[in-house]
Amino acid sequence: MNDRKIVRVQDVMKTKFDMVEGLDTVEQALNQMAHVETKSLIVNKRHDSDEYGMVMISDIARQVLAKDRPPDRVNIYEIMSKPVLTVDPDMDIRYCARLFGRFHLSRAPVIKDGEIIGIVSLTDMALKGLRLQ
Repeated sequence: MNDRKIVRVQDVMKTKFDMVEGLDTVEQALNQMAHVETKSLIVNKRHDSDEYGMVMISDIARQVLAKDRPPDRVNIYEIMSKPVLTVDPDMDIRYCARLFGRFHLSRAPVIKDGEIIGIVSLTDMALKGLRLQ
């Protein structure tokens, strides 16, 4: 019998994240970022039947900075990924890590009752999750 403790996504996720609107410019989004360690921005739903989106800081670097586009003239919706794969807070991090590997993800929003409650990354799972087992 395996006595390994099950570590869940909710045990390792970050609960502080930055939410932006799709119509925000990249400049506005960067100016309103509140969390220093942020590597992604969640794009809010426009209405109840819409889906969440996400913009990685690497997307901004590749699609705005590297292409010398003015950040005050590029809207978030132009560079975001939508819809994004989300994970349940009760998911075992081993399954979450497999999901990330299968779809080549580095992070995903954590959804409970249709609302984002956090973000989980491979780094969170490896650094925090392995210590908790």
